[in-house]
Amino acid sequence: MSGRIYLDSNATAPLRAEARAAMVAAMDVVGNPSSVHAEGRAAKAMMERARAQVAEALGAQAADIVFVSGATEAAALAMAGRGLAVAGIEHDAVLAWGEAALPVSHDGIVAIAAPERACVQVANSETGLLQNLPAGLAVSDWTQGFGKIPLAFDWAGIDMAFVSAHKIGGPKGVGALILRRGLDVEARIKGGGQEMGRRHGTENLIGIAGFGAAAEAAAQDLADGVWARVEKLRNILEKTLEPATQSTIFVGKGAPRLPNTSMFITEGWKGETQVMAMDLAGFAVSAGSACSSGKVKASGVLRAMGYSEEQAACALRVSLGPSNTEAEVRAFCDAWLAAREKKLARV
Repeated sequence: MSGRIYLDSNATAPLRAEARAAMVAAMDVVGNPSSVHAEGRAAKAMMERARAQVAEALGAQAADIVFVSGATEAAALAMAGRGLAVAGIEHDAVLAWGEAALPVSHDGIVAIAAPERACVQVANSETGLLQNLPAGLAVSDWTQGFGKIPLAFDWAGIDMAFVSAHKIGGPKGVGALILRRGLDVEARIKGGGQEMGRRHGTENLIGIAGFGAAAEAAAQDLADGVWARVEKLRNILEKTLEPATQSTIFVGKGAPRLPNTSMFITEGWKGETQVMAMDLAGFAVSAGSACSSGKVKASGVLRAMGYSEEQAACALRVSLGPSNTEAEVRAFCDAWLAAREKKLARV
């Protein structure tokens, strides 16, 4: 098999053709969505269509969608100054604004005593492990679950959730905060009052248009059972690797997980070394979250779950997408097993 194989969709998903087409169309719209003339109204209409697409995909109301620059900004907008309790498995963007007080089991399940004062993710970006979100939860990070598992904000009984476009095949640099009807947030950047006064500044129309198109396509994929096929590929990967090595731990195997995610620990083989070996072999994988300024470090998620520092440093994550094939998965397995044999031969 020639060419590189991308197996890091939880870091960012390849841009969808639908998103690319919507963004190209938006580039030809000259107006500012806040302007009242015909050009401005055309831009506004394009933005509101995208808002409706995102809302439909999230099971929310269009009026409750606030466009922002991404999930990191949305987390700050939702959490700043509220002193919400979080668990150690949360993304750094959430940990930055929360108080790490919620206990986590070895299976990655968060104990939530007071939902109204907590922020809890629906799915973990590294392990893929899912949480059962209680009604009354203050905030939830839906970034990784969006598009991969059924989610309906209007039925979830939570106050706020947030997502990012590039995780579902939209462009980077745009996301959304979803608010329960009647709830509001104070804008952290003051300016022209855009986004119903919740997020000031001229909207990123090109990014928003791509986000809307990606959300619609992602919802259709979910309805069509695309992720069930991806889950079969993930299971092939684990069933191929597991019998070949007695020392590898598949994190969360048997527990509810995202259909595309496999994180496994091979003690004595650093995750960063595995990433480099796979990169040289033509495969893009990761040792955990991509949001560490390019640094590879021991997984804080695994440490929060009770794994040792050594184990956390020896983890590898493979996250598949709809475009991946069985041949690509089997090629990765062959390459990983060959690299492992070379590692063992040097010991």
